[in-house]
Amino acid sequence: MLKSSDTTTTSTGSGSCSPSAYSAGKWSYSPRTNKSSLSDPSKDSLEFAGFQGCASSREFLWHLAADQEAQYNRFPAVSSWKWDLSSTSCSSSDFRSLDAEKHKEEFIRELVERGGWLILGDSITEGHFFSISCSLYPHVVALPDYVANPYFDRAWPQNMYLNPNSPLIPTLTFPPGFNITQTPLITFRRIDLLLSTEELVELHREKHLKGEDQGQGFELFSDEKVWTLSPTEYLPEIFLAPLPKANYANLIVSTAGHWTTTLFSGYANEPTKEGIERHGEGLDGLIDFFGQAMEVWADQVQEAINKDRQGVVLADGKGRARRQVLVRAYLTGHEDCHDHRKPWTKVKPMKWNWYNWGSIWKYNDIFEKVVSKMQYPDIHYLAIERPARLRPDAHATGDCLHIMAGAGVLEGWTEYLWHFISKENPNLKAEKGMRVYSGTRFQ
Repeated sequence: MLKSSDTTTTSTGSGSCSPSAYSAGKWSYSPRTNKSSLSDPSKDSLEFAGFQGCASSREFLWHLAADQEAQYNRFPAVSSWKWDLSSTSCSSSDFRSLDAEKHKEEFIRELVERGGWLILGDSITEGHFFSISCSLYPHVVALPDYVANPYFDRAWPQNMYLNPNSPLIPTLTFPPGFNITQTPLITFRRIDLLLSTEELVELHREKHLKGEDQGQGFELFSDEKVWTLSPTEYLPEIFLAPLPKANYANLIVSTAGHWTTTLFSGYANEPTKEGIERHGEGLDGLIDFFGQAMEVWADQVQEAINKDRQGVVLADGKGRARRQVLVRAYLTGHEDCHDHRKPWTKVKPMKWNWYNWGSIWKYNDIFEKVVSKMQYPDIHYLAIERPARLRPDAHATGDCLHIMAGAGVLEGWTEYLWHFISKENPNLKAEKGMRVYSGTRFQ
């Protein structure tokens, strides 16, 4: 979401495509093949999705939703829909689809010459990373190799590099210090909460535990597994790392799915399985705490950008640009998703409100309000969840939260993020001589 002071900023493209305009589209049937069924899971699922392959090897068939024969009858229909912007203001913008090879090459060029992406989030975001590795194949390679070693911990970073054999290489201009085999174009890091558990415990103690005992005996977290890290680690060590280790222009984050009273058991107000009464503040209390935590996160991120004297290094002597942060709205799941075989035309209400799904909109609303404040000029909220809300048919085979690659949902995220970064963001004109980055601010 653009801040109110930025709404008159002119896009660098021929027209504008705001998050709300993008979200106003519709799903249109657009099959890529005449095949009527899936017989070879690895080959056919790629063909139906319009992929030449996928660079990431992590849970390959699972990400493509081609790992259970009982659900093969979803294909090719599930991969035959395209987010249609023809009836929106985006139709007059130069919005680019990665189905076109020339646009794929343009995206690669921008990642190399104008800086890469660092993507942080939970397993939904991991699925997005996998999808990008398919959209950009064969021009990228991804590590680690999960075929050679499927036991890498989920906390390990996954990196996407320029393929040394890509025919694009002779046409690219590399920033000084860029190394094809060392400098990632895109990195995913599993960080479920955006703050460390230690930071959250301390914040909760500061904000909510009053009285003489200061919450003695109170436990904020259960023993449920969670992967997370402090911004004091991932900002300087990853996002702001200099070439050749990294050259990230954009930090892209999304969170809410693990903010449940199951993980944050100190907020639980329902009895345990053993019948033990609990008297926490419930989900509404946790959502309020989420807002407090995201303010702390936004403060740390904006301060780090303000103090960053390096900036992202641009190619061809264009100097440096200020790094940017994008918050992608979190996506809720769909109840009984595997009973559906086509998109909806409007979002339907939930019946049972599993997990925190019925309240995801509250988390998104709070996060948007936090980062839309004027003190966070380099953090942008993108409310682009509606296309996914209309796709109950597009989930992975084993649950109703994760989205499959190739259905158009994750691929749409990539296309819109790229569009916003390169054409809509009002802060991205330094390399055109309109504002020169001089270490800590544009002048």
